[in-house]
Amino acid sequence: MTGHRFAARLQAQDPDGQWQLTVIGEEPEKPYDRVHLSNWFTRQDASMLTLDAAVWDDPRTTLVTGDEVLSLDLAARTVTCASGAVHPYDRLVLATGSWAWSPRAEGKDLPGAFNYRTVADLEHMAAWVRSRGEQLGRPLTGVVVGGGVLGLEAAAALQNLGADSTVVEFADRLMSVQLDSGGGEMLRLLVQDRGIHVRTGVGATAFHPAEDGAMGEAELTDGSRIDADVVVFSTGIRPRDGVGREAGLAIAERGGIIVGETCQTSDPHVWAIGECASFEGVCAGLIAPGNDMADVVVDRFLGGSRVHKRLNDGTKLKGVDVDAASFGDVNALTADALEVSFVDPVNRKYRKLVMSDDAKILLGGVFVGDIDLYSQLRPMIGRELGADPSAVIAPEGGADAMAGAELPDDAIVCSCNNVEAGAIRHAVNEQGCHTLGAVKECTSAGTVCGSCVPSLTKILNRELEKSGIEVSRALCEHFAHSRAELFALIEEGGQETFTEVIAAHGNGGRGCAVCRPTVASILSTLGAISGKRHNPVGRQLGSLQDTNDFVMANIQKDGTYSVIPAMPAGEVTPEGLMVIAQVAQDYGLYVKLNGAQRVGLFGARLDQLPEIWKRLVDAGFQSGHAYGKSLRMVKACLGTNWCRFGVQDSTTLAVHFEKRYRGLRSPHKLKISVSGCARECAEAQAKDVGIIATNRGWNLYVGGNGGAQPAHGRLLAEDLDADTLQRCIDRFLMLYIREADKLQRTARWVEEFPGGIEELRRIIIDDTRGIGEQLEESMQRHADSYVDEWAEVVNDPERAAKFVSFVNAPEEIDHGLRYVPERGQARPATDDDPVSYGSLLEARAHAGEHEDPVPAFAQHS
Repeated sequence: MTGHRFAARLQAQDPDGQWQLTVIGEEPEKPYDRVHLSNWFTRQDASMLTLDAAVWDDPRTTLVTGDEVLSLDLAARTVTCASGAVHPYDRLVLATGSWAWSPRAEGKDLPGAFNYRTVADLEHMAAWVRSRGEQLGRPLTGVVVGGGVLGLEAAAALQNLGADSTVVEFADRLMSVQLDSGGGEMLRLLVQDRGIHVRTGVGATAFHPAEDGAMGEAELTDGSRIDADVVVFSTGIRPRDGVGREAGLAIAERGGIIVGETCQTSDPHVWAIGECASFEGVCAGLIAPGNDMADVVVDRFLGGSRVHKRLNDGTKLKGVDVDAASFGDVNALTADALEVSFVDPVNRKYRKLVMSDDAKILLGGVFVGDIDLYSQLRPMIGRELGADPSAVIAPEGGADAMAGAELPDDAIVCSCNNVEAGAIRHAVNEQGCHTLGAVKECTSAGTVCGSCVPSLTKILNRELEKSGIEVSRALCEHFAHSRAELFALIEEGGQETFTEVIAAHGNGGRGCAVCRPTVASILSTLGAISGKRHNPVGRQLGSLQDTNDFVMANIQKDGTYSVIPAMPAGEVTPEGLMVIAQVAQDYGLYVKLNGAQRVGLFGARLDQLPEIWKRLVDAGFQSGHAYGKSLRMVKACLGTNWCRFGVQDSTTLAVHFEKRYRGLRSPHKLKISVSGCARECAEAQAKDVGIIATNRGWNLYVGGNGGAQPAHGRLLAEDLDADTLQRCIDRFLMLYIREADKLQRTARWVEEFPGGIEELRRIIIDDTRGIGEQLEESMQRHADSYVDEWAEVVNDPERAAKFVSFVNAPEEIDHGLRYVPERGQARPATDDDPVSYGSLLEARAHAGEHEDPVPAFAQHS
């Protein structure tokens, strides 16, 4: 990551320079985001971690991957790689990072033992858990040696792969470097609540094989033994200083290439940055110091005078569905330091501030179970807090106590990229960055771990307000209200058409591409709730929608349309499959199984849609709503029906929920998934609503999604029975529909929800607003009023007649489309085709031409 940072900054700060840069890496992948390594389990695809690939498009930069540097010749100024390639240099930057250390223990190299450091480590571990589980015919038992941040992430990863997890930590608490004893104890309770076992105060001394020689058992320092089919080591890192050490560079006593404030080594032509470098006797294990070092070296290469200094780092636990974060002097080691704590064992919350002896200067903080204050307080380290510390961490009013506080310009807001509050204010006031996206692009703040985004938003909004610029939450220029406000106004006012809505609550006009479909969605939801049922694609509201919604099919790149029928939980009968196959053959459609466990038919003309729908509806199929901002599908694994690992009937539950929520219009598309066990084959934590079976019921996750900003779902409730599960989902979805912003995914809504997941949990589980029954009743009325949209068109000749390609030529004509094969799937040539693809190929072959004459999908005449 620091190598990537160096290349990016060099390009940005010297765009016209005449330099040449070669970046060499041992791993086969391009430089990737190791901070979010655990996100690999979301899709098990390394490309999702790739850093800005545009850096490697610069012609002055050459990237070499999969070729380890073996030696460095300081006198000749060359590096030699495993491939035998020798690269000369004028200046050399070592960014070799660190390696995963594991304790000296008998049997640690048995098959089934892994580190947790690289993409390759994760790939091998996941493959082992799957194959070994199938071989043994049962879920595996996993042991993670090391209870730090990565160790906990590894334990969660094992659990998500279907293995039982136990964390073994030699210290007396989890995250012993980052947390104090109180925070560590609260974290232990939260981790155990998640189903992960914890053993502290013991280490692993030996590992013993199973009968077939693979990993089978771990022996601990207290003499006890625990089952261990798979073992993951996360016991710390050591600087990768071997190349520099062997070349004769000065090495620190505890390892690491010694550098000063310019990051130059003992050789005047060599610099070291990141985890391989030792600055003031310390090798930093976080991304922020590495990024700062890269920035310093770039600045020095270009004639600057910037220096590196120790940063006040913070740490935040990720990927475990448990909130824990800390910064500064967490153990109050500063002379005369004061500790102010708040402990809530019932709700599993722990907050502590470490202050100077006069209770004014903030020295450190620990937050477990609730980290809402972390991003706001971390930049204040070493500065006056400006409020009573006990009031700040009190159960109520922490945010209120800090409401008037502003960060000084030189306070670091984004520690990953070392961005100060002043730089953010400059971007807003001097560079015209009036949106969060623009601030991120201009300053790079918030683009690595994202923990500073709440602080960025606060600074942005405050600067806009100071400048007299209203922080607009308006839907668009036609409505001054937010989507949530407009929903409430229409519900109270009872308007039933767009004309009525814009007259009552808007600024006049005919609306736009933002407000028209939004109002249609709101009217559809409220119509279902009131029993009046306003179909968002029907006669009344259809004209408000975009093309896809209006014609109930997604337009494709060649101008044709897709047809994707609903298949709840991926179930389909043989008879149904035969109907789909016959339709595809008769209309020459391309067939593809998609990631939503459904069959997609592609290449239909607009005028063919009602004919195709009729045949599918007659066979029992309904619209899959692949075109709408609505429920797309409910995905499921085999559950107890067929899978030997299943502990609950996920398929039946998924079918039930798809039928309950089908057609539900919402601010953005919705996806639900049900996994029948903790192996998570249905990828439930990557969905807006994810359901995972346990031996005691169902765990409910909310706010997950894939796409450009993938996010894991957050655990909302555990071990629910089916009725309680439905009530919770009803409440969550209807609350989201009522209160989310336009085109806001559930992931962003949950992330930005005031009070966070804890407040959302109180509203949905504890019904603190007293609206639970109302939300459930609204959802029930939606379910009771559902009518299939395709069937409505099929049974309405007037609506079906509107599906024509040319209004002034409704009869079937030659549209000029020429369908071509797609990996063997082709539309049969007919007498109506002036020239078929096959005959064209045949004619060219006779003429001695062998090139494919037309691109895939279609050729327009």
